[in-house]
Amino acid sequence: MELIRLALDWTPNTNHTGFFVAQAKGYYDEAGIKVEIRSPEEDNYAKTPAKLVAEKEVELGIAPSESVISYQTLENKPQLQAVAAILQKDASAIVSLKDSDMQQMRDLDGKTYASYNARFEDHIVKAMVKKDGGSGDFIKSNPDKLGIWNTLLERKADATWVFMPWEGILAKRAGIQLNAFQLDSYNIPYGYSPILLAHPDVLNEKAEAISIFMKATAKGFHFAQAQPEDAVKILAASGNQEDLNDEAFLLESQKSINPYYTDQNNSWGTMEDERWKNFTNWLKSQKLIKEETLSNHKSLYTNKYL
Repeated sequence: MELIRLALDWTPNTNHTGFFVAQAKGYYDEAGIKVEIRSPEEDNYAKTPAKLVAEKEVELGIAPSESVISYQTLENKPQLQAVAAILQKDASAIVSLKDSDMQQMRDLDGKTYASYNARFEDHIVKAMVKKDGGSGDFIKSNPDKLGIWNTLLERKADATWVFMPWEGILAKRAGIQLNAFQLDSYNIPYGYSPILLAHPDVLNEKAEAISIFMKATAKGFHFAQAQPEDAVKILAASGNQEDLNDEAFLLESQKSINPYYTDQNNSWGTMEDERWKNFTNWLKSQKLIKEETLSNHKSLYTNKYL
């Protein structure tokens, strides 16, 4: 039985439901593969999923599209490739507290932004501020990843980047009002996030197993859409985080994110060329990547394993 190891980008949440459903319902076993799901808590986020993939410690990792772009534009890096989009639409936003002094993106000037320290993250936030008429001169802080959301709630930071179907629902249920600033409102054609990425050697060596994994995983995400109540019970059993104990929250989050899983044809995982093209062209226009380091965006992704 072929082994596929999957590195999560975060502790278990509704971005991941389909993987846990496929495992718990036996879809992977029925397809003849063994799947191990690795949470970043195991090494306290010491290695990103992309790094684990690059070093072949896992076959697949969950990451934003920026990770694939980085590995294909930096020297002496394996040419990692995106093999599936977990979400079809951008479910993220930069948020601030509704009762704070940050009511517009331009208000972030001179204030503190809690960053995950991703390669293009701060540049994207700066571009949003400038598009809104600000200078983009904010103070960057780098809290512990698991503490970033609390940094905002405790007013140690004025803004951060979140997934609205998770932190947005957490805030709503706690009676905390947020200002949410989405990237497309600032003419930023953001890429897919999160995606599944893989090492080219692994794609060659385990092509059939990865294709089998994708089909079983798609079945798991479709189950989550059709039966969210049952799906969140499975997700709740996947870890010991406090949020996983609140089944009512999980169900609201699940119902919120379910429409993001599939495209207009009800397909999970598919990626559109235009979206990769637009995002990479924007990064080039901002001088964040050079034309000579990424002349063809088509190398970044493939749908062949879906």
